[in-house]
Amino acid sequence: MSADPNAFRVLRPQGNAPLLLTCDHASLALPRGYGTLGLPEAELARHIGWDIGAAKLTERLSERLDACAVLSGYSRLLVDCNRAPDDPTLVCELSDGAVVTGNRGLAPEEVARRIALYHEPYHAALAAALATLRGRVAAPPVVSVHSFTPSMRGRARPWHIGILWNRDPRLALPLLEKLGREPDIVVGDNEPYSGRSHVGYTMRRHGADLGLPHALLEIRQDELSDDAGIDRWAARLGRILSEILAEGAPFAVERY
Repeated sequence: MSADPNAFRVLRPQGNAPLLLTCDHASLALPRGYGTLGLPEAELARHIGWDIGAAKLTERLSERLDACAVLSGYSRLLVDCNRAPDDPTLVCELSDGAVVTGNRGLAPEEVARRIALYHEPYHAALAAALATLRGRVAAPPVVSVHSFTPSMRGRARPWHIGILWNRDPRLALPLLEKLGREPDIVVGDNEPYSGRSHVGYTMRRHGADLGLPHALLEIRQDELSDDAGIDRWAARLGRILSEILAEGAPFAVERY
């Protein structure tokens, strides 16, 4: 029987780019003993289990930019790495209409176990990667890669990409401005979710709290449905992020 995967993957730990890529929902894997958390395989493979296409896009951005990237190793249904340990949605019992029976009525000890084995190691890896980067760059930007469904609760989402951010404009505004020049896409400012109310645990812990520039990217999943689409977005985002780094770096530590 094959061993369980690690709680995280690190790509290009010595990458030359002065930024860090993250992917909180990179995998639909579950540890042995958890089965499918009571879900049919097809349900687990939907967007409720992971951010479809986000891992491949992160991998290709890492390659294109020569940037360090840290990717989560397990399904968001096991424990959501973009939620704080005290967030009531850290381990969800219901997701987009699917009842996750393997998460119902969990003892606090089981939640703590999942945090210790699958959540905190990912964040510790992010912290270690940032510490390495900060050995040569005072304030490396942190870019978190996510994807979203083309529709939710019967409502179509017109945006091809959204930039989620709260107070720190240093990365978000240049991304919005440069993406807004692209003639073939619709860009959302804090869409399809608002970073004003919930920029996410990863961006808060490894970005805002440290005074580092940060932004969360949400790409619509039908844009990442095949290798050609992933390559297009890797090329587009790689070019734009390179421009921002050339124009704005070096950044300084600033808290907003």
